[in-house]
Formats: sequence, structure tokens, C-alpha cells
Amino acid sequence: MRRIALATYDPGTEPGKDADLPELVRALRAAGAEAEARYWDDPDVDWGRYDLVVIRSTWDYSWRAEEFDTWVVRVGALTRLANPASVVRWNTDKRYLGELAAAGVPTVPTRYLAPGEPAELPADHEYVIKPTSGAGGRFAARYTPGEHDRAVAHLARMHAEGFTAMVQPYLTGIDVSGERALQFFGGRLLHASRKGAVLAPGTPYDADKVAHPGLERWQPTEAELAVAEKALASIPGVSGGPGPLYARVDLVDGPDGEPRLMELELVEPNLFLRLHPGSLERVTEAILAAAGDIAG
Repeated sequence: MRRIALATYDPGTEPGKDADLPELVRALRAAGAEAEARYWDDPDVDWGRYDLVVIRSTWDYSWRAEEFDTWVVRVGALTRLANPASVVRWNTDKRYLGELAAAGVPTVPTRYLAPGEPAELPADHEYVIKPTSGAGGRFAARYTPGEHDRAVAHLARMHAEGFTAMVQPYLTGIDVSGERALQFFGGRLLHASRKGAVLAPGTPYDADKVAHPGLERWQPTEAELAVAEKALASIPGVSGGPGPLYARVDLVDGPDGEPRLMELELVEPNLFLRLHPGSLERVTEAILAAAGDIAG
């Protein structure tokens, strides 16, 4: 019997936000696996007893980046971790966008401002500031050139906490065509979704944000699939070999109307299985196959 752990976060006294997790555990058990959800930061978990540990919803990791990095390395040394530790560590720092751009992947243009660097901000267009380590709109906000002082204060707060900032143009196409998420599992397209813009004008960077407004099913275009496949092929260490077990490719339209990569999520993407109920079986099969590579 294959032993599989689905790593998640501890919600404390609040209900867990991963609606897919119970269904996935049940599906894996029904398929004959010994599957359970475990908190990634639980010191009592013996991760080495599992044939496969799948990072599913460790959604507090960006607040505890160093601790999470240590956990990823430790678990990756004890058993098979999906995605692999090297991929996860590369992907938790969004400076990977610069590497993908250098590899020819169409991306949202990005500049990086580390602590101590001057606040050189756009003076002729709307822009977004967010951290290189973050999720769910954490520490992210959009600004007009006239909001320079607010943006500088935002940068100062991030730099004081040790974060490197990303500065990107606000691509207005997202207000028209939304943000598309193409999800891959087991090396194949699983399904795609579309949502509205997360960052509303004037919303403070430290305000809670709705991570997936207006989420709906989406049929990806050939151009979107081409960008997604190029991004996946450009992940360091996977050229010519098997890709990551799972990936979510987030795309928005550039000024020319062509899709550009906003984010490549290889750590803990929400699967939105309740929006795509037919995908549960395929996800289950892919996880069992990955565990079987070790258990068999």
C-alpha cells in the first residue's frame, strides 16, 4: 500500500480554506492508498514513513520563508517530495521571472528593488508593487504616478521587513480579459480557470484581498498554451527529463493583446477541483503514479 501525505497548513481555530483537500484524501484512499493530510510544521510527523509527500496547501509559508525552506530540504532528503525541493526553493523567490524572461518566456516586465536600493518608481504609468516572496495578494498594491508617496511608504515597510520588492507595470488587459490560470498535473494540462483583477485601485497593500474574484472555467487558447509550455520547459533542471508533478501558469494579456506570464506556481497552487469536478480522478491517478515510482 502506497503511503502518501498531503502537506497543508494549520488553520488553528478557523476552518481550513483548502476545500479540495478532503475530497483528494478520500479519492486516494478509495484508490487503495494510505493517504492523510498533515500540517507541514507539525514536529511530530515522521515524513520519512511516506512514499510521497505532496505539497498541497501550505498557504502560510510565505510568512515563514526560512522555516519552510528548512522543512523542504529536510523532507526532500527523507523521501520523495512533490514538487522536488530544488524546484520548490527556486520557485519561492519570484526573481525566477527574470530567469524565465532571459530564457525567452513572454513575461510581465519586472524590476527588483532590494532593501537599501533607491525607490525608483514609474512616473508615466500605473504600476504594481509586491514582494518576491508572497501569496494571495500579500503586501501587493497598485499605484498611479500621483501616488508616489504612498508607494514609497509601501516600499519602506517591505524593506524594513527584509523583503525585496517587485515593480511591474499594471497591465490594463487584466481588467478586460482577466487572469487565466492553466493547471498542469502529471505533465498534462488538467484544466484552466479565469478570474478578475485582484488589485483594486486605492486598496492598501496591507489590506486583506479576495484571491480569486469571479473565478470561472476557461478554455485556453493556443497562444496561452504555447506560453505555458515554454515556461514549463524553462524550469531549471527539467530540460529533457520529467517535469514537475503539478504546476499552475498564470497569464495576463500584454499591451499587444498577447498572453504574458504573471506567475509560475510550483509550490502550493489551489487546484479549484470543485470548479472542475472531472479533474479529481486525473489528479488522483497522477499522485498514485508518482508514489508508485517509489513504492513499486
